[in-house]
Amino acid sequence: MAERYASIGDQQLRDPGCGDSGKGHEATLRELDLYGKANRRNDGVMIPPRPAVSLLANLGPLEQLRAGRMARRLVQLLVGLWLYGTAMALFVRSGLGLDPWDVFHAGVQRLVGWSFGTVVIVVGFAVLLLWIPLRQAPGLGTIANAVVIGVATDATLAWVRPATDPAMAWMLLLVGLVVNGIAGALYIGAQLGPGPRDGLMTGLARRTGWSLRLVRTGLELSVLGIGWALGGVVGIGTVVYAVAIGPLVQLFLPYVVVELAVAPPRPVRCQDDPEPVEPGCR
Repeated sequence: MAERYASIGDQQLRDPGCGDSGKGHEATLRELDLYGKANRRNDGVMIPPRPAVSLLANLGPLEQLRAGRMARRLVQLLVGLWLYGTAMALFVRSGLGLDPWDVFHAGVQRLVGWSFGTVVIVVGFAVLLLWIPLRQAPGLGTIANAVVIGVATDATLAWVRPATDPAMAWMLLLVGLVVNGIAGALYIGAQLGPGPRDGLMTGLARRTGWSLRLVRTGLELSVLGIGWALGGVVGIGTVVYAVAIGPLVQLFLPYVVVELAVAPPRPVRCQDDPEPVEPGCR
């Protein structure tokens, strides 16, 4: 899921008018004045800003391992992946519907008779094979994702019983949703590589030139349709997950992104501006 979330947090103020620096600086001053007014109490005391988020670094597998703070990142990755599998099991036990990939996993489970977690692991490695023609290399987090989530799912399914009434079903669904949001933020924030399914999505988008949203929608509708045809559970939980999971991960991510020892992006120059400005000037 790492590529689903662009940089978030404090907005970078930069000169929006590269060819007309006077207007750009005037606009920036107005923005700063509005920012100050919006973050100042009536008595003039400034309100502390929300925690800032470092940009999620775009690193290759080896660069991820060399980026520092490995002990913290490994622990955070494993905790996030285990919680992700726990949340997945809670969705299964709620009986109210699964996310698209888990609808596919449930359908395959009905077909082959394996445990849910085993199907998650096998499908994860099968998806990794599709990375080969895309010339995409997995990171440490990618391999861990393919294994740990399935193990955690089966462990939780052995402990949590299916919902016996609507109240319990909704409790399992909502708790699972919050846990899933925290888990996604933790393993994305560890910055050790995307999961197999998200890597397939971003690799296809890069190779085809299609938008990430289009590729994601096409993939998820495809696995949802196949899983449903095989008997996977589609329901209100499927819709709730689709609507809520993005905002939840974005809510938790600012607090768990691990700052890496990587060089910041170099500033670029506008054609008409002798001074370097922040990236993004066109």
